[in-house]
Amino acid sequence: MDVAAAVNLYPSHRTKIIHLVRHAQGFHNVAIDENWTAALSEDYFDARLTPLGWEQTDALRKHVRSSGFFKTIELVITSPMSRTIQTAVGAFGGEEHSDDLNVPPLMVEDAGDSNRPAISSLNCPPFLAIEDCRESIGITPCDRRRNISEYRPLYPAIDFSMIEHDEDVLWKPDVRETDDEMAARGLKFFKWLLTRKEKEIAVVSHSGILFNSMREFGNDCDVFIQSEIREYFANAELRSIVLIDRSRIGSDSSNNFPGGIPRGLDLPVDIAIKKNPEFQKRLKSLVK
Repeated sequence: MDVAAAVNLYPSHRTKIIHLVRHAQGFHNVAIDENWTAALSEDYFDARLTPLGWEQTDALRKHVRSSGFFKTIELVITSPMSRTIQTAVGAFGGEEHSDDLNVPPLMVEDAGDSNRPAISSLNCPPFLAIEDCRESIGITPCDRRRNISEYRPLYPAIDFSMIEHDEDVLWKPDVRETDDEMAARGLKFFKWLLTRKEKEIAVVSHSGILFNSMREFGNDCDVFIQSEIREYFANAELRSIVLIDRSRIGSDSSNNFPGGIPRGLDLPVDIAIKKNPEFQKRLKSLVK
C-alpha cells in the first residue's frame, strides 16, 4: 500500500469523535449462554443488568474518568432498553443523587430492581434515548422494549422525546430484522450523528447493531485495522472512532483562520511562476 492510499486528510470540523459502548452483562446473556432457547423466553423481556453487569459498568465508569473522556463528552445517547440505559447512566452519569438536589436524577434508587443508589444528573452530559441504535428487532423478547411511560419515572433526567410511540411498535413476534436491515439502520443512525452539533458523543448500544453497522466500514483499510473496526464488542467494551462527513451531511462550522487580515497582495510564489512565462525562463536560467 503506497503512502497516498494509506493516509487520508479531512477538515477537522467535518469529523466527530464517537465512543461506542456495548451494554454490560444482562440476565439474558447468561441464560442464552447456558441454553439458546432462553432467547425466546418472556422471562428475559427487556433484560436488565446482572450484578456482574453492574460491576462491569463500574469498571467502565472508572475508565471514562481516568482517561479524561468524561470531561470532553458532550452528549450520551442510549438505546431505549433497560440494559443500555443502566449501563449509560452508571458509566457516564453523575455522582450519587440526594433528595436535596434541585434537579431530577438520571436514575432513581433501585430502578429496575437494581439494588443501586440513585444517580445524579448534575455535572454530567445530557442523555438522549434513540430507537435507531437499539438491538435486532423482532421475535426475541429480550429485545422488546418497555413502554416509554414505564422508563420515565425510573430515569427522570433522560430525554425520551425523540421516540415517537409509547409502546414498542417496531418489535414483531414473528418477524426478525435481517443483518442487512440492521446495517442500513445503523448507517442511518451514523448519518444522523453527523447532523448533531456536539463534537464528541458516547453511544451505548448492543452487539448486533454495532457489529452489523461496523462491518460496512474499513474496506479501504489494512486488514489489522479492519479487525479493530469489525470485531464483536464484549460486554461494557468502549471503542472510540472518528466519524467523517464526506458529503456535507452535517453543518459544523470551521474554526479555521482565513489569514492575511487585512488582505494584501499574497499570490503564492508557485502560482506566480506558473502564470508568468518570463519568470519561468528566468528561474530556469538560475538553476544549475
